[in-house]
Amino acid sequence: MSETVLELKDASIFQKENLVLSDVSVTVNKGDFIYLIGKTGTGKSSFMRTLYGDLPLKKGEGHIVDFDLPSLKEKDIPHLRRKLGVVFQDFKLLNDRTVNANLEFVLKATGWKDKEQMKAKIEEVLDKVGMKTKGFKFPYQLSGGEQQRVAIARALLNDPELILADEPTGNLDPQTSVEVMEVLMEINKNGNTILMATHDYALILKYPSKTLKCDGAKVFEVVQKSL
Repeated sequence: MSETVLELKDASIFQKENLVLSDVSVTVNKGDFIYLIGKTGTGKSSFMRTLYGDLPLKKGEGHIVDFDLPSLKEKDIPHLRRKLGVVFQDFKLLNDRTVNANLEFVLKATGWKDKEQMKAKIEEVLDKVGMKTKGFKFPYQLSGGEQQRVAIARALLNDPELILADEPTGNLDPQTSVEVMEVLMEINKNGNTILMATHDYALILKYPSKTLKCDGAKVFEVVQKSL
């Protein structure tokens, strides 16, 4: 029996009062790597934001990593986000502190206290993304691809049950995008579940996987050939 980490049933996704997606039924199981595609403005980001509690789920059913989305309270959101890893297009790193300090900041914010454990965890996640030797650098001293690797490492800190990657290669050139994809694929191979919003079809063709498409206010599965 596969373990479900995300399930939406007849869900409607709203951006304020505007209905963006309707009748959304999606299941993501542990270990999946799933793409979410669609043109700009078709609801990919609103879909993602609903999953990490940034937009409320007003209609339909939704469960994500043991949280019920329709009844999610403001105070539950930090707990939900601890069980998710979120990777953004624009990295969202703090430029006034080193890579290590960026990661330590997240650990402290999510309740870690032991200095040695924090140090070991930071080394472990940086190692996973090939950035172990760059912990002393500041984000502005890194290339875009390196910053995104650090952002992926940050998403791994609390051993998330699901990683939501929202256009993680959107700001990167094609070669760097491939390098970042390799990191995500490796993480997925090691057991992490990933849902990735993208409009980079070249990557999807290079790394085929189950693909959902946002179009005409709906979300449906597409076969690679019909991308």
